[in-house]
Amino acid sequence: MSESGTLRTIRTDIPARLDRLPWSRFHWRIVIGLGTVWILDGLEVTIVGSVASRMTQKGSGIHMSSGDIGTAAGIYVAGACVGALFFGQLTDRFGRKKLFIVTLGLYIVATLATAFAFAPWYFFLIRFFTGAGIGGEYAAINSAIDELIPARNRGQIDLTINGSYWVGAALGSLGSLILLNTSWVSLHVGWRIAFGIGGILGLGIMIVRRHVPESPRWLFIHGREQEAEMIVDRIENEVRAETKQELPQPQGSITVRQRRVIPFREIARGAAQRYPRRALLGLALFVGQAFLYNAVTFNLGTLLSGFFGVDSGQVPYFMVIFAVSNFLGPLLLGRLFDTVGRKPMITATYFGSAIVTAILAALLMNNNLTDWSFFALVLVTFFIASAGASSAYLTVSEVFPMESRALCIALFFAVGTAVGGITGPLLFGQFINSGSRNLVAVGFLIGAGVMLLGGVAEMFFGVRAEQQSLENIARPLTAEEAEAESEGREPAPQPDFGARGARIAERKVRQSQRERTGGRRYAPGVGSSFYSPGLAGTGAQNSRTSAMADEAEDREIEEVSDALRENGTMDRAALEKLVKGKSWGPGRFRRALGEAVFESRARRTSAHSYSPPERGNDD
Repeated sequence: MSESGTLRTIRTDIPARLDRLPWSRFHWRIVIGLGTVWILDGLEVTIVGSVASRMTQKGSGIHMSSGDIGTAAGIYVAGACVGALFFGQLTDRFGRKKLFIVTLGLYIVATLATAFAFAPWYFFLIRFFTGAGIGGEYAAINSAIDELIPARNRGQIDLTINGSYWVGAALGSLGSLILLNTSWVSLHVGWRIAFGIGGILGLGIMIVRRHVPESPRWLFIHGREQEAEMIVDRIENEVRAETKQELPQPQGSITVRQRRVIPFREIARGAAQRYPRRALLGLALFVGQAFLYNAVTFNLGTLLSGFFGVDSGQVPYFMVIFAVSNFLGPLLLGRLFDTVGRKPMITATYFGSAIVTAILAALLMNNNLTDWSFFALVLVTFFIASAGASSAYLTVSEVFPMESRALCIALFFAVGTAVGGITGPLLFGQFINSGSRNLVAVGFLIGAGVMLLGGVAEMFFGVRAEQQSLENIARPLTAEEAEAESEGREPAPQPDFGARGARIAERKVRQSQRERTGGRRYAPGVGSSFYSPGLAGTGAQNSRTSAMADEAEDREIEEVSDALRENGTMDRAALEKLVKGKSWGPGRFRRALGEAVFESRARRTSAHSYSPPERGNDD
């Protein structure tokens, strides 16, 4: 809180200072310190999938049927939904960092208690609390990551971190290979040790978390702007020492009225009234990915054993390959969400996974699949779907206001996962228990259908959020620009472009014309001229942010042109290294170079070589 102990209306440039930082060791610490929650979740889900068939065998120490495994999976997801809603409100109220410890502590206690399960009812109860801990983590972690990672890297980093779920899945499967081997570990002990692995990893993560700072964005909203300034100063000093360069000036500021608590009804009203299309989008994306993922992942072990004769001791080998395929999806495709864009990539991943799933269902219904051909189609499906599933979390954490970010993540996670994530495992568990391939195929067709709906929602309601500041995508609820101007305070400074303004204006017209010609004119959803509260390029604050982004692009084009003028013909890679183009963000150097050539401020002399403009064209 501020020194006076009262909440004030303040102007701050903290968001701009964070977004203009080059990638550094600090950001790697954020990735490692916060991204580990998905490793834990992946470990939990995969251990259940790997040991499920073993827990149904006589002598396992707990008598469970394949239907009970599906029920336990549904209860785990229900716990995650409840935990997300409960801890999500606390995260927005008390801060991201405090909730890291609470939710991680709950997970550690619950997962260790699972190792002592002796009856189905006890197993169900403990799985609920384990899920609650993981669900609470989702809200706190997703909001903190987005508020600390620069805008130009946010898409790729979010998808990769969410994809690290499958690193945990691989670890769980590899551990199960040993723990489920009855020649090494007895039948009733191995699966218990498997659950203990999660608790041990959780303790290690607890130590790493102490190096993660509180979100400066959350701090200045809640009256602790001095603490926020100290954190950002420390980050900037660290980055300067690492890069040995001065940082560029932050472009723009935001005026907010500090508040301790924002009522739930205000958040819900904001989502329903200000962003109804975004609310439908978030729901559709979460229902689709939650149904398909939870249904198949929780039941893959019993599916392989029951329908394709795979020995329960061999299931972990399949799970390791499955996990690797899922991790490679967001890892290899993640960069495209920042360069090609959110809308085309999210649409493509949802549609693509739906098509492959439908093909799998048709072949399964006709009994045309062997164990490996079935598994190959599963791998292709989830390589594509994993990037789409990760993008659901990215979407809901980007497109709603800063003050309600954690609770919005929790709300859409809970509602979407409750609809898809609970019904999926329960339905698939019963279909598998029936022994009917046709019923299992119907389950896959339902999964394809809900993924298809998610892709349609993205086509029409998706937001082009790539490389945009969070405050530009959705204006904070506490932004008080109008109030500041009405009280006679000096308005935020507008950038003075001078002669540069003419170039920018001409470029914007040209880019707008490009968007309205060719195949781009058929792209559904919002475009650069679409008006929506809080959307990039709309409203006074967003207009300033958009103008500053245009100025940054012009500076980058100018740097490319000046480097060629001073150094002569250069290889593309050497030119990018000279101007430090990689630090601009994904796709930024490529775009600046292309615009420089188009504007005759550079010439392309070969496939990978560029030279200064011809005399007479240089302005």
